[in-house]
Amino acid sequence: MKQLRISRKLFCMALCAGLAPPLFLMDKVAAAEPYPTKSIKLVVPFAPGGPADIMGRELARTLTESLGQSVVLDNRPGAGGNIGADIVAKSPNDGYTIGMIAVSSLTISPHLYSKLPYKAETDFTPISLVGVAKGAILAHPSAPFSDLKGMVSYAKNNPGKLSYASSGTGTAPHLAAEYLQTVAGIKLNHIPYKGTAPAAQDLLAGVVPVAFESSLTASGQFVLSGKLKAIAITSAGRAALLPDVPTVAEQGYPGFDVPTAFGLVGPANLPAEVVKKLNDAVTLSMNNKGVSDRFAKIGAEPRTMTPSAFRTYISSESARWGNLIRTANIKLD
Repeated sequence: MKQLRISRKLFCMALCAGLAPPLFLMDKVAAAEPYPTKSIKLVVPFAPGGPADIMGRELARTLTESLGQSVVLDNRPGAGGNIGADIVAKSPNDGYTIGMIAVSSLTISPHLYSKLPYKAETDFTPISLVGVAKGAILAHPSAPFSDLKGMVSYAKNNPGKLSYASSGTGTAPHLAAEYLQTVAGIKLNHIPYKGTAPAAQDLLAGVVPVAFESSLTASGQFVLSGKLKAIAITSAGRAALLPDVPTVAEQGYPGFDVPTAFGLVGPANLPAEVVKKLNDAVTLSMNNKGVSDRFAKIGAEPRTMTPSAFRTYISSESARWGNLIRTANIKLD
């Protein structure tokens, strides 16, 4: 603190004398400024309109208010969220590029792919969980089934002919489909999209008959209006938005639960003070009732954690899905 006062005094003296202050003095004054001192980029690894994008925009808005600097969304869809995750991993660890990513990029993808552009265990700094959404299996009205039993029966009678959309290869919805194929003994044809919204659009248009979705963001209202059919909820527990739709577990596959969680991370070795500042801001944002209400409209709920608890959560989920993927012999490359 004493050194800081001296530096500022010399800085002011130099200005008064009409002299440019030495660079080392300018560096010390700049370094003393509290984070953040400029706008922050929030990478969302999915296309606009999906749950990650909607949660990310809400988070960016509230973080801008609490941090006093603009938080700007940067959609980077592709490879089931892995492209955006890799951008965050390779960014400078100064807190000015962070990512609102699907937790599946850190807990599921590493077990499905033999090669990833990043190392999930070492290339990220966990900041906080942000939200969890209820996943679902939805169908176009023209589909010749209206529940999971009918869908499984149809798939068994037409192996490999029933196509389904997902928000991308390696995402939680894709794994939900792979998991269901394993436990139900069926074969489906996967059509990956670059996010939930474009997949939902093609489902609504009848381009694909079925979609495994990470949330009810894009399609929940269409189910309520009868424009789509809800086959099952893929998460544990029914969705408040569609309380009459049973889960996969309730329809004959006990223990079936594929979480759709999204969290805030930064590059590896993010400074502790930056992590704390961001975690505090996220916690404040997600405890806002307005945020809870907006999340509820897309079938999601805010959920935060301390950085250490989030790291533990990532580790435990990775172990759980790693065991399941190995047992089920699910491979994508």
